[in-house]
Amino acid sequence: MSLRIVVCVKYVPDASGDRRFAEDYTTDREAVDGLLSELDEYGLEQALRIAEVSGDAEITVLTVGPDGANDALHKALSMGADQAIHVKDEAIHGSDVLGTSLILAKALAKAGFDLVMCGMASTDAATGILPALLAERLGIPQVTLLSEVAVDGGTVTARRDGDAATEQLQAAVPAVVSVTDQSGEARYPSFKGIMAAKKKVIQTWDLSDLDIEAEQVGLAGACTAVEAVAARPARSAGTVVKDEGEGGKQLAAFLAEQKFI
Repeated sequence: MSLRIVVCVKYVPDASGDRRFAEDYTTDREAVDGLLSELDEYGLEQALRIAEVSGDAEITVLTVGPDGANDALHKALSMGADQAIHVKDEAIHGSDVLGTSLILAKALAKAGFDLVMCGMASTDAATGILPALLAERLGIPQVTLLSEVAVDGGTVTARRDGDAATEQLQAAVPAVVSVTDQSGEARYPSFKGIMAAKKKVIQTWDLSDLDIEAEQVGLAGACTAVEAVAARPARSAGTVVKDEGEGGKQLAAFLAEQKFI
């Protein structure tokens, strides 16, 4: 039986754009272009490498998001994923990480999986706790923040690099895995991959397909909320020190005044 890998990906606002909040204090997706979260590309890359070694694996990419999230799925398919699932529903708008984890867990259970792959965090919310929430909801092991991962038979073997130590880890599948941006550069979609992606299937599910009530997710079901926002202050002009022999003293005085020394 093929190894079933599901990679959770997210459609996020471009970090190089002018990101802002909408009137309801949710992300204004109309103000900036969206794309596949860069950190999720590392998760997909590791899934593709595992599939190449296995020789018998199926990779599904799964996302929760608005219509534009199809762009993220198309890129993932062009990188080499076999199929995609897009969960979208107007009631999902405003969901926090807890609501999102509920939707993803229900979708994973419906789709079926052996291994769930994630990036270390999204590039917008950046909570980094989604893999742990998925593992808890699904009742399976989590092996997170990995620099190296492989699957041999029914076992995940992995390496986690910390500031003070390196850990060697193992877990039985099914399991949830997340990888860091040190796990290996993600591949670029090839022309062949881009053309092949046009023929690959993207399934679309809504909350009713997952037996989730609207009140459980979205702004109404969120356990966290943004209550106020303020524009970032304009950058003030810097202090220019003209060195006429006393520049060093002036610099030292400035650093001392700012309590840097």
